[in-house]
Amino acid sequence: MAIKYNIGDIVALKKAHPCGENKWEILRTGVDFKLKCTGCGRQIWIPRIDFEKRVRKILVDEKWESVNKA
Repeated sequence: MAIKYNIGDIVALKKAHPCGENKWEILRTGVDFKLKCTGCGRQIWIPRIDFEKRVRKILVDEKWESVNKA
C-alpha cells in the first residue's frame, strides 16, 4: 500500500539541506513534488520516484512516523 502525501504535510528526507534542515513542507504533489525547506524557505521540484526514495519520516499529529520501505 502506497502512502498518501498531502499538500501541507511535513516530511523528513534522508539528507539535510545545505542550510542544515532536513524537514520539508509539501507544496504540490503529482508526478513531481514541490517542496519548501522549513529552515531557509528554498523551494525545489523533485520527481516522485526520487522523492519516494529519499523520504524517511512524515509528521502526523505532532508525532514523527517512519515511512516503511516494504
